[in-house]
Amino acid sequence: MNTIYWEEKIETMSRKDLEMLQLNRLKKTINTASNSPYYKEVFNTSQITADKIKDLSDISKIPFTTKADMRSHYPFGLVAGNMDEDGVRIHSSSGTTGNPTVIVHSQHDLDSWANLVARCLYMVGIRKEDVFQNSSGYGMFTGGLGFQYGAERLGCLTIPAAAGNSKRQIKFINDFHTTVLHAIPSYAIRLAEAFEEEGIHPNTTSLKTLIIGAEPHTDEQRKRIEKMLNVKAYNCFGMTEMNGPGVAFECINQDGMHIWEDCYLVEIINPETEEPLPDGETGELVLTTLDREMMPLIRYRTRDLTRIINEPCKCGRTHRRIDRIKGRSDDMFIIKGVNIFPMQIEKILTRFSELGNNYLITLETINNYDEMVIEVELNNLSTDNYIELEKVRKEIIRQLKDEILVTPKLKFINKGILLQNEGKAVRVKDIRNNK
Repeated sequence: MNTIYWEEKIETMSRKDLEMLQLNRLKKTINTASNSPYYKEVFNTSQITADKIKDLSDISKIPFTTKADMRSHYPFGLVAGNMDEDGVRIHSSSGTTGNPTVIVHSQHDLDSWANLVARCLYMVGIRKEDVFQNSSGYGMFTGGLGFQYGAERLGCLTIPAAAGNSKRQIKFINDFHTTVLHAIPSYAIRLAEAFEEEGIHPNTTSLKTLIIGAEPHTDEQRKRIEKMLNVKAYNCFGMTEMNGPGVAFECINQDGMHIWEDCYLVEIINPETEEPLPDGETGELVLTTLDREMMPLIRYRTRDLTRIINEPCKCGRTHRRIDRIKGRSDDMFIIKGVNIFPMQIEKILTRFSELGNNYLITLETINNYDEMVIEVELNNLSTDNYIELEKVRKEIIRQLKDEILVTPKLKFINKGILLQNEGKAVRVKDIRNNK
C-alpha cells in the first residue's frame, strides 16, 4: 500500500459529501438508539424521530447525554442492540466512586474501532513492518485492547507489555526491537528516567515513534518527551464512551488532531450556557457516535475543553481538527476568584531546565485564606544552593503570576520525593476547609 492514506476516499472526502454521510448516519443512529430504554424515553419526551432531522444542525433538538445519565441507567439502560445475539465485549470507565460508565460492543463496533485506530497509526507513518509496544493497562481500560487490535489490524508485530515495570519495558524495547511505543505522557517521562537509571541512551534503541494521550499535556511537555526519548511523539484523543483511542489523532504535521467525522459528529459548546460556539473558540467537546450499533451515544458531553481548527491541513485530509485538550471543565479549580487549569501551571514549569518532571499543586486554607502551594522536583540544582534556587524561584513565580494572575507558594524538593504514578498523574490535591 504505497500511499499516505489508510482509506484515501474517506480521509479526503469533500466537505459536502462528508456532511451528507454524517446526516445519513445520524438518522440511522437515532433509529438504532430508540431501541434503548434511555433514548426511547428521551425521544418520546422531546418528540424526536429521525425524520425530523433535516440537516446536521437539527441535532440541537436532542438533549445532551451526560456521564450522570449513563450512571443512573447502569448497567445496560443505553444498550440498543440485542445483548444475547450481538453483544461481544464490555468496557467501562475507571471511575472510583459510584457506578462506572459502561459501553457494550458488537463485533461490528469492535471492527470499526480497530479500523479507526489503524487509520490513526497509519497517518503518522506506522506500517506493518513496525513493532508496536503497548504500555497501557489492559482489562476494562480501553487503551490496552484498543491499541492492541488497531496495531494488529495494521499488521504490526505487537507487544502487549501492559502498564508499569519500567525495566521490563526497556528490556522488551531492546530485545524485540520496538519501533513504536504507546504510553501516557507522565509514564513516558518516567520511562525516560528509567533509561537514564539503567545507563542506556534511547538513541541506541530502534525506538522512533511515541503515541501519547489519555491525560492532558502541554506542547512543551511533548517536546521535552521527544528530546528525552529521541522520538517523534504524536498526540491522540479518545475516551471509553466513544470506544476508546482512535477518536482523533495528529498527522505528521503535529498541528491539531484530525477527528474522524465519518464516525463522530462534533460540537463545541459553552459549558455553562450550553450554547454552540463557532469554530476557533474554546469550549466543551460534545460528540455523537455515527458508526456504533450496540450502544450509540448522542450529544455526549465529554467535559474536555478544546476548539475546532477549521483551516485545511497540509496532509490533505479533510476531516477537521481539534486542538490539544486544554483540560476538563471539571478539572478547573477556582482560587481567589480566578479560574485556573493545571496545564497553565505545567506550561510554565516545563520552561525551566532546572526543574524535574514531577510536580503537585496543593490547595489549602491557611489562616482562613485559600493558598496554592506548588511542589516541584529539581533536576540539576541542589536544594543547598540557596542563591541559585532563589533566583530560579523568583523567575518561576513571576511567570506563573503573569499566566494565572495569582501568586503561588513554590517549594523545591529533591528528585524522587513525590509519589511516582504508573497510571495517570495526580497533579492537584484540594484540602481547603471550604471544599
